Amino acid sequence: MTNEPVLLARINKANSEKLEGYRQDGGYQTFEKVLKEKSPIDVITQVKDSGLRGRGGAGFPTGLKWTFLPKDHPGPIYLCINADESEPCTFNNRILMEKDPHQVLEGIMFACYAIRSQTAYFYIRYEYGHAYRILQKAIDELYSAGLLGKNILGSNFSLDIFLHRGAGAYICGEETGLIESLEGKRAWPRIKPPFPAIEGAFRKPTIVNNVETLACVTHIMRKGNDWFKSIGVPPDPKNPRDAGSYGPKLYCLSGHVNETGCWEIPMGITARQLIEQYGKGVPNNRKVKAIIPGGLSMGFMTESELDTPLDFNGPGKVGCLGLGTAAVTVIDDQTSMIDVLHNICQFYAHESCGQCTPCREGTGWMLKITDRLRRGQGRQEDLDILVEVADRIGIMPGTTICGLSDGAGWPVKNAIRKFRAEFEDAIRTGRRSNLKSLTMAGAH
Repeated sequence: MTNEPVLLARINKANSEKLEGYRQDGGYQTFEKVLKEKSPIDVITQVKDSGLRGRGGAGFPTGLKWTFLPKDHPGPIYLCINADESEPCTFNNRILMEKDPHQVLEGIMFACYAIRSQTAYFYIRYEYGHAYRILQKAIDELYSAGLLGKNILGSNFSLDIFLHRGAGAYICGEETGLIESLEGKRAWPRIKPPFPAIEGAFRKPTIVNNVETLACVTHIMRKGNDWFKSIGVPPDPKNPRDAGSYGPKLYCLSGHVNETGCWEIPMGITARQLIEQYGKGVPNNRKVKAIIPGGLSMGFMTESELDTPLDFNGPGKVGCLGLGTAAVTVIDDQTSMIDVLHNICQFYAHESCGQCTPCREGTGWMLKITDRLRRGQGRQEDLDILVEVADRIGIMPGTTICGLSDGAGWPVKNAIRKFRAEFEDAIRTGRRSNLKSLTMAGAH
């Protein structure tokens, strides 16, 4: 196992975002070789066999997703790059786009060649103005160098990449909500099936991939599958559904730690190691009360669960929704879980698109109840009502079109089940919150 940075290897170099510097470090040489020596199916097979799983949250096998496209479709086929990155405390995609955009763009080119797409839509979060400008300059450089456009490098492969600024909404990170927004409509997620691979952007076959996922594709094509599989965690032989957690991962660390930031680490590091070795512990000699392992929607891990590996399977074993975006937020022992939960409910009530009644109403109810708890006016039955609402909304119980309400409900039921005594004590004593929000330090 190696801990030598790959995804972040170039970010501290002067002019790391420029094409000239990227080519000096071997950039686009592999792409040129692939155009001459490999077929699209060869690229799909290599990515599939590498074991790469999507870094956007769900962890779905990337190469397998590419095979879902209809065979011999006349086209057009589209690639949408999901750079919305609206999960709180997540900023790994932003770093890649601002500091080394060409490794992402090369990954896009590999993906488009593999799926026979001549058009890629790079959907970037509206608030990422700096990243947008850097990416546009990088794309312009590629056109000037003949690496984008018609018959790239004298081949039969043509590709155009269009940057599209998002609508400033969390729901645009859901792949069909993203597609609806891209088409100029309100970002209401679509009922599936049909899935985007069959009917996506402009009702044509579409693959949606995350920024970090595509950056990994660049290095898989450059370094090979043996290298990629030498990093991370292999499949659990006792679990036939485990596809492994191979490769490097960008972990964000925010909240109550001495050092916040983003680090590239082999998948499988434990939460405790991340906090102590990279975050330098909790300030003021306080202790960890809880962590959020990968964005608010994943729920909470307690201090006793910090030795859980942060791979695709670890968080699920302790009641979390999954690894998510690997954006770890630390909550110290002086912070009220009622405050934390109220902040979370406030976020999801605001970001629900309102299309599905259970999500629209349920997120609002959870916000009203947690607000009552903060004001010292809670009732014991409120806790059971919160858990019941959280259990009954979402795509998993089959009541909504997308998973936003699963993400809204999971931290609610998770927090109450793991910290019920704290909630009950606050209700019993009528203790009011100090009404201060948890500071998500480092969530730039």
